[in-house]
Amino acid sequence: MNESFTLIYAAYQDMGSVKYVLFTAIFLVYLVSLIVNISVLLLIYLDISLHKPMYIFLFSLIANGLIGSTAVWPKVMAMLLTDVNTGSYKGCLIQIFLIGAYGVCNYAILTVMAYDRFVSIFQPLQYHTIMTPQKVKQLSFAANFVPTAFLLVQICLTTQISLCHDTIHKVFCDNLSVLSLSCTNSILNHVSNVYGIFLLIAFAVLPVCVIFLSYFKIVLLTRKASTNARKKALETCTPHLVIFINFSVAFFFAIIYNRVSDYLPNELNAFVSMNYALFPSLMHPVIYGLKNKEIQHCLSKMWTKAMFAVSQR
Repeated sequence: MNESFTLIYAAYQDMGSVKYVLFTAIFLVYLVSLIVNISVLLLIYLDISLHKPMYIFLFSLIANGLIGSTAVWPKVMAMLLTDVNTGSYKGCLIQIFLIGAYGVCNYAILTVMAYDRFVSIFQPLQYHTIMTPQKVKQLSFAANFVPTAFLLVQICLTTQISLCHDTIHKVFCDNLSVLSLSCTNSILNHVSNVYGIFLLIAFAVLPVCVIFLSYFKIVLLTRKASTNARKKALETCTPHLVIFINFSVAFFFAIIYNRVSDYLPNELNAFVSMNYALFPSLMHPVIYGLKNKEIQHCLSKMWTKAMFAVSQR
């Protein structure tokens, strides 16, 4: 029954000429995000000196961000440009899954990265013994597979709910919006809501607590360390910490936004959505590029080689 549903995205109605301003802003940010993210991905893949645990995890984080932003913004831009504000139910479910995976996997990867930084500071001599290539692969796989598997259960629960309404008051789909379209307030709705809270606690709240605890211990350790050791620890942890705070603010702001989006102007709906699904994925490589000397050096080396190759033609 639900498969034949055509959903209406009310957030695109009555935007007027503002939609072209939004389209331009989204297009420019998304384009820059694609260029920067793909550049860093290629750099990590091609430069052997970056084949280290931290950069392998960063590769996974950036790739996940690209999936999350691409699941949303091409569709949003198409709707803004064509005045079409409808979409299929299947497409909505796929979008829910991809944007949900972006959120839960991001936190899982950030937790694994925090563990990597923790080991590098507390057990520097045993670091390469602990963070073996095999363990890095296992951690990367677990950070992406486990949250995704749990999220699939949520999607399966959602597909079992019968829909009687067809209007979503947001610029893209999320699970809460689809549940609000159900015919009745059934037990299945409650089960889906409770399971969603479980996912939030397991893959957002707990990772935040673990990361905060690891940094609290790092701070306690560095207080007793020398100035050079403190500086090195700061350089090692700052990019990850900035990315973690940046994403956490956007993520928990999005949770609040989900509860009040029906009361916001359409233009504000679009802007707030960008804060969760677009800006963080742009900031990940930018923050690492600005704060990490190894990436800066490799980028400079790659740029020099490219200029030399051009000059030889």
